[in-house]
Amino acid sequence: MTTTALDTIELGSGGIHVSRIGLGLMGISAFYSGAGEDDAGGAATILGALDRGVTFLDTAEIYGPYANEELLGRTLAAAGRRDEAVIATKFGTIRQTDGDVPGLDGSPANVRLSVEGSLRRLQTDRIDLYYQHRMDPGVPVEDTAGALAELIAEGKIRGYGLSEAAVSTIRRAHAVHPVTAVQTEYSLWSRDPEAELLPALRELGIGFVPYSPLGRGFLTGAIRSVDSLAESDFRRANPRFAGEALDVNLAIVAVIERIAAEADATPAQVALAWLLAQGDDIAPIPGTRRIERVEENIGAASVALTADQLAALDAIVPAVGDRYADMTPLNR
Repeated sequence: MTTTALDTIELGSGGIHVSRIGLGLMGISAFYSGAGEDDAGGAATILGALDRGVTFLDTAEIYGPYANEELLGRTLAAAGRRDEAVIATKFGTIRQTDGDVPGLDGSPANVRLSVEGSLRRLQTDRIDLYYQHRMDPGVPVEDTAGALAELIAEGKIRGYGLSEAAVSTIRRAHAVHPVTAVQTEYSLWSRDPEAELLPALRELGIGFVPYSPLGRGFLTGAIRSVDSLAESDFRRANPRFAGEALDVNLAIVAVIERIAAEADATPAQVALAWLLAQGDDIAPIPGTRRIERVEENIGAASVALTADQLAALDAIVPAVGDRYADMTPLNR
């Protein structure tokens, strides 16, 4: 399988440089089929990714919860490789102020409690990129950004980001302290960021980190039915994987597979190559538990799609179904 050296890009203006393709670690520990079943394999994938130039590693306190951060922390510490990695983690979907219970909390007090827990689990003295995972409508984002700015001044985090935030919210946070990066779902079946979000981020000089760039695995062509997924798999309850929606959405995969055959690439590589072609300020974080998939994803950087192929991908009909069963926590 073809791999290539990865370029690095700067996210935002704070001097945080990441590999052009990162690694989402969620599926090692949470939400997907096989999660939590092979920590040793997950650790090997993390170290193998570093060996291949993938330095941007994305986790969150909610993944497990806590198990994913703990795995990343002990893996890097045991190998003595913390300084090779750019660690991104997230807070705000566990209310540490109420004693470790699920719920949105962007309060400065929760920011403080959360970062200390993540630093401990990650076995590090600083977090490179610290995201608010979901916006808390009960706390002004200015208060949250102010607390994050204090952590930057103290050296506990190098930069902060927002995940699934509205453009107006991003602007308000950015006015308090520059936002390093915004993370939102973006792929050939999730094109919403193109209308308002991407132009605003480029205006403000904020980096963009697409998560689920392979459509939660759907764009690889490997998922033809939810029957192949474990009963506990989050995707079984995702509207885009349900019934007739899944059947309709397979038309997206058919276009990707056709172009993959033309380009002598895999469907995953085509989907990622299209995303990389959308701008040199984009650093997607495809998730996997397997080093073979990391190598495949890296290979996307060497796939040169023609103008006609890009046009065919651009013309794909949008996916049927919401991105989540409950869309209310998004874009606010």
